[in-house]
Amino acid sequence: MDHVELATDEVLKRDIPWETYMTTKLITGTCLQLLRRYDNRSESYRAQLLDDDGPAYVRVFVSILRDIFKEETVEYVLALIDEMLTGNPKRARLFHDKSLSSEDTYEPFLRLLWKGNWFIQEKSCKILASIVSARPKPQHGNLANGEASNSKNKLTTIDDVLKGLVEWLCAQLKKPSHPSRGIPTAINCLAALLKEPVVRSSFVQADGVKLLVPLISPASTQQSIQLLYETCLCVWLLSYYEPAIEYLATSRALPRLIDVVRSSTKEKVVRVVVLTLRNLLSKGTFGAQMVDLGLPQIVQSLKAQAWSDEDLLEALNQLEESLKDNIKKLSSFDKYKQEVLLGHLDWSPMHKDPIFWRENITNFEENDFQILRVLITILDTSSDPRALAVACFDLSQFIQHHPAGRIIVTDLKAKERVMKLMIHENAEVTKNALLCIQRLFLGAKYASFLQA
Repeated sequence: MDHVELATDEVLKRDIPWETYMTTKLITGTCLQLLRRYDNRSESYRAQLLDDDGPAYVRVFVSILRDIFKEETVEYVLALIDEMLTGNPKRARLFHDKSLSSEDTYEPFLRLLWKGNWFIQEKSCKILASIVSARPKPQHGNLANGEASNSKNKLTTIDDVLKGLVEWLCAQLKKPSHPSRGIPTAINCLAALLKEPVVRSSFVQADGVKLLVPLISPASTQQSIQLLYETCLCVWLLSYYEPAIEYLATSRALPRLIDVVRSSTKEKVVRVVVLTLRNLLSKGTFGAQMVDLGLPQIVQSLKAQAWSDEDLLEALNQLEESLKDNIKKLSSFDKYKQEVLLGHLDWSPMHKDPIFWRENITNFEENDFQILRVLITILDTSSDPRALAVACFDLSQFIQHHPAGRIIVTDLKAKERVMKLMIHENAEVTKNALLCIQRLFLGAKYASFLQA
């Protein structure tokens, strides 16, 4: 069977020649007794053995992985440990039992990450992440297993383990050992470990942040949605760490996150992206970029959807408020842009300020005339007479102040939309629609004369 496609249940059906290993002194008599009691038993029977004597079995498994290198046996023992931890994740604490304080419980798994076939690598990664996450935090100078500092045999320290794991995870993201499972396995493990300060700093130093960015893209299948969710979870955890934020700022992470939140219908994906955006908003130029990328409109659209998660609704409200607060600090054109993108048009002073239009007219060309396009969309979609009137007025100002204003507005198909508003029931709307049409047909000079 191809090792890449080994299945755990197939591996667990193997008969391992434990007696032969004892004869050659690779395992002790006590080991053999414990293995005979445990091997080929039902899950419930094994569970009872682990409840009664868990640390002893952990000692046996670790010693086999340390002393025996036959691939079939290594795979079998890893499958046993994986089954044990899958049945009850709290059993990972057994690896930190005081009776094992002289055992180097980490070393075999760390070594096997690099030495084995994919089955061995994947199981070692998963088991190592579980053991690391379950370790007791040092208290009053006590050291958890694997952290002994003065023993004769130098044990693998937790920092060694975390750095070694990060190195392997980054290698998987660059060049996966398995074509379809390498990257998801690495991301799943990272999502569990990035809470650790050492992992965050090692990951950033290894230039790992840029390896996540290509994985932030809208997903449709169940597998790809889970990978996207766990990738975004990694970015969220990194959004609490300043050096990682600097990397995110220089990558295409933000536009990709906004693409995902705009198109995703999966609640957990939307929630983790919204929480990430909320964290990033106040950092550097992220706030201004979010406005440029149309996030205020997207937040409004998301708020209108029926989410069941209260944390998500609260985060959306906080993000909306933070975006508004951010706008107050922006330049006059940034404020104008925010007003347009939110669709909250009102007669604020800048609309009728000739200096504003003269100084900012070229800014309207940004992102392929994004602001003009949004103004025209407002004409189609808004039911607020004030917003319709202001949008018509602003279009007329653009025509007046931009050298190619008439041509650009005509090309963007604004004329038909404005003409419909000339028969609007609201007088303010019809007045500004008429002004816009006059400037569109007659040019700024004649329209100004007529208006006078």
